Amino acid sequence: MLQDNPLLVQLKNTFQSKLRYVEGVVKGTSKGFGFLEVKPQKSYFIPPPYMKKVMHGDRIIASIKNEKDRLIAYPEKLIQPFLKRFIGRIEKKNNYLFIIPECFLLKQAIQCKPNIHFMKHTFQEGDWTVAEMLHHPLTGSHNFFAEIIEFITNEKNNLAPWWVTLARHNLERESPNIESPTEMLDEALERLDLTKMPFITIDSANTEDIDDALYIEDIGRGNLKLIVAIADPTAYVSVGSAIDAAASERSFTNYLPGLNIAMLPRHLSHDVCSLRPNKRRPVLACRVTISPDGEPNNDVQFFAAWITSQAQLIYNNVSDWLENPQQSNWQPKNAIISKQISLLNRLRLARNQWRKEHALLFPDRPDFRFLLDKTGGVIDIVAEHRRIANRIIEESMILVNICAANLLRDTFGFGIYNVHLGFDPTHREQAARVLASYGINAHPVEIATLNGFRVLRRQLDTQPNQFLHTRIRRFQLLSEIKTTPGPHFGLGLDVYATWTSPIRKYGDMVNHRLLKAIIKGENGVRPSTSLTTKMSERRRQNRMAERDISDLLYSRFLQKSAGSTKRFTAEVIDVLKGGIRIRLRDNGAVAFIPSSFLSEEHDGLIFSHIHGHVKNNSITLYRVTDIIEVVIVAVRINTRNIIARPAPKHP
Repeated sequence: MLQDNPLLVQLKNTFQSKLRYVEGVVKGTSKGFGFLEVKPQKSYFIPPPYMKKVMHGDRIIASIKNEKDRLIAYPEKLIQPFLKRFIGRIEKKNNYLFIIPECFLLKQAIQCKPNIHFMKHTFQEGDWTVAEMLHHPLTGSHNFFAEIIEFITNEKNNLAPWWVTLARHNLERESPNIESPTEMLDEALERLDLTKMPFITIDSANTEDIDDALYIEDIGRGNLKLIVAIADPTAYVSVGSAIDAAASERSFTNYLPGLNIAMLPRHLSHDVCSLRPNKRRPVLACRVTISPDGEPNNDVQFFAAWITSQAQLIYNNVSDWLENPQQSNWQPKNAIISKQISLLNRLRLARNQWRKEHALLFPDRPDFRFLLDKTGGVIDIVAEHRRIANRIIEESMILVNICAANLLRDTFGFGIYNVHLGFDPTHREQAARVLASYGINAHPVEIATLNGFRVLRRQLDTQPNQFLHTRIRRFQLLSEIKTTPGPHFGLGLDVYATWTSPIRKYGDMVNHRLLKAIIKGENGVRPSTSLTTKMSERRRQNRMAERDISDLLYSRFLQKSAGSTKRFTAEVIDVLKGGIRIRLRDNGAVAFIPSSFLSEEHDGLIFSHIHGHVKNNSITLYRVTDIIEVVIVAVRINTRNIIARPAPKHP
């Protein structure tokens, strides 16, 4: 009866109307209480009993009450849960299943049940699973409750970190398990027989999905004729087939440290299509002639062919021989292969000079490769630099990719293009101001053009280090995958499209089909924007998975150095609010140095993210691109954080 009393209802409404409601994100702490963060500098305390109704990361609406001169947030309504689909480990309590989310800030065990498809599966303590949140206390339930929708692996699996990472990003853990065709499609496509030509391949020692082979000859007056032959999976995979659909969904072969998941069934990518030595293979090829100054002529030809690779060469062996033929432990097997390598090196030099004058060159940074044992432990981390042989392949592929981009643009006006539009229009004036502060005059409108961007980059390349490159990179857009042609500012090119890795990239398969349509005189089918959107998202997911695995392996590898006196040479790569980020030069690991380690008087330090320096009064202590020596202080495996400090000066 009392609840229907009009006076009580009026009193309740009056009380509620005086309450203040705010929306924010819950930030949990390891001690059980939390805060509702409304703005970066504004938050409200959430008492421990009420933190049981929410979890870290939830976006909620809360009522704010003033209690003992302190503003307290009381969760009222869920706007967006932090956990929807999530990864976790199974825990058993009194014959009930619970899941511990894979997030170091979430400690609570969430009761769960298997999906109907897993009712007969016996889950064990420590099993990794994928779950979906079914119930949340702010939506009327008493407790959090989840449903297990996928079993990932058990905790004893040495590859558990890989499987868990792939599941977290909703990526496949195996190559497509689809029966591969052994017979070629009837494409009504004439193939030239080039099997007698001495094509060669140059790759890493462990490469199995070999997708490019080269043949070159000197045709007089300093001119070189190059034929690049590319593996042809579209000769076996029809549009809309099961393999094509799987490749379209995956978009790329996913390369992770110690593991790669092929885009195509391995029987196709590693055998049927791979340009293995002494195997007759169908290819799509490009013939192009370049002048002594590296300029390609207009008579570029694309055609289908048969080739047989005469030699499978390895980057380091070829580089060693070119750098010092007399002292190299490896020698080409005959004079024909020797001549091919020497001519290809001539092409490299000419094309590199052409790109320096007419386009832009890549910054020279090494790749880092993890050497793992059978248990997934890190034996060592090896820096792999771009040597002469790597640059031979790089220059050859860029050359024929430019040729394909031009042909697709001029014939159809569409394809799968790599587009990079340089400076973000909203940030180019700020970029010009930053450059001006370092004595570089750059007009905001001019640097927004391709030619103006080239001029600026070449000017910055004359600087003694990469400092100004790093300062303006933050004002630039990311590269995009588009169906319409556009400039690629990063390469300094009017247009760029790849077709040279169809075993590994679905976009290259699409461009293969378009090039074949041109060869046959047919109309091409324009790829959809939904395809390029999916490809962009999959590229992002693959990169995040690679980063997560790399961070874990770096943490494991450097854990033994934590607290030791071992010194590492590092480069300052960023300045943050509370310290600096560095990259260890020997292995590529990224670490953080807190402000408390940078100076005895760290309270007076000024950190400038925009200008990339740390100052004490007017003295610059650290600047991006500085090379310093550090020691590892701590490695936090659960957060993948590596903490370092400047090494003490030698006595």
